[in-house]
Amino acid sequence: MNTGKVDVLLGLQWGDEGKGKVVDVLTPRYDVVARFQGGPNAGHTLEFEDQKYVLRSIPSGIFQGGKVNIIGNGVVLAPDLFMGEAKDLEKSGHPLKERLKISKKAHLIMPTHRILDRAYEAAKGKNKVGTTGKGIGPTYTDKVSRNGLRVGDILSDFDRKYSEHKERHMKMLAALGWTDFEGFEETEKLWMEGIEYMKGFQFVDSEHEINNLLRSGKNILCEGAQGTMLDVDFGSYPFVTSSNTICAGACTGLGIGPNKVGNVYGIMKAYCTRVGAGPFPTELFDETGKKIRDLGHEYGAVTGRERRCGWIDLVQLRYSVMVNGVTELIMMKSDVLDSFETIKACVAYELPDGTRTEEFPYEIDDVKPIYKELPGWKQDMTKCKSENEFPQAFRDYVSFLEQYLETRIGIISIGPDREQTIVRK
Repeated sequence: MNTGKVDVLLGLQWGDEGKGKVVDVLTPRYDVVARFQGGPNAGHTLEFEDQKYVLRSIPSGIFQGGKVNIIGNGVVLAPDLFMGEAKDLEKSGHPLKERLKISKKAHLIMPTHRILDRAYEAAKGKNKVGTTGKGIGPTYTDKVSRNGLRVGDILSDFDRKYSEHKERHMKMLAALGWTDFEGFEETEKLWMEGIEYMKGFQFVDSEHEINNLLRSGKNILCEGAQGTMLDVDFGSYPFVTSSNTICAGACTGLGIGPNKVGNVYGIMKAYCTRVGAGPFPTELFDETGKKIRDLGHEYGAVTGRERRCGWIDLVQLRYSVMVNGVTELIMMKSDVLDSFETIKACVAYELPDGTRTEEFPYEIDDVKPIYKELPGWKQDMTKCKSENEFPQAFRDYVSFLEQYLETRIGIISIGPDREQTIVRK
């Protein structure tokens, strides 16, 4: 680990790779955990000491005493949802106000952003993106169009600023012909309570905070939300999120220079999943896909939505390794494949014109996966305490992946608990 550097941890597929658990496992090595993008549509599930926690906006280092946790400027924050999440954690004995700092430059998700989200999706008809309706996209749209409301605005003349933004949104909704405002008053009331609650936290200029911590020799872990294939520039556009989920997003989402990035940990599953609409070349619509979903408990941590499941896509993963500059891979949910006779891995695509490619193309709507079949290990790995106990067929699978992706797999997860994590020698 590099002193004076930030290490970055991010998902390499379509999100839901298990970043929360890995951050929690890695945090003992770090002094600071900082979240650099995304909103409360992403849930990080952590399980330990027989408790299950779902984090939406709060960094996963919050469970480790003595760590600094920072919500960076690249995050969009919903005060009401933040309040609910924070109070739940406080109830379980974690002193958030001592451990968490919030960037003044982070943008606020307003109640009207959620209505706009629904209105825009409805207007798209059959071309829906499949958003969670949490207002993330409209908040980032306001940010980019220089119309955003930020955390720092809470500190002065907030009511006026809020009213002006709300009025502008109402005009936009009227132009869209939107009339469904059911429950808006209750939502707005709770949202304002969230604003008051947030005033109990320390608002900081996170770019100064992070760089000062780096100068003082602190080790910092930057935590992303979602996955590389949901990146607004490099993902499966337009079925993406509204922020940069790749490693470069840590620089813009926290205010650090590229020369400060040390290790880049890329998380993947031993198979592949996706939530929401959009292309997914290795998706399985048969009993195998259903079996993976059931064994992997593939349902959204925040939304409860069924995740679409498929075999691992190495064309997509090699692309993700490239655009992120991944230095080490972390493979999650290996145990889900314990009972399969054979395992498949997509090693190339057949394009609509019949040609074969191993490069991730501009569009993946009509590509066909070309698979390599590998023998399954047919053994329960959830009790393994070291890599020496792994079955040979699983070791062969790991070696095959490392060879194809030209990157070492340093950590292998074989179950949801913190203890079920094998750090390879």
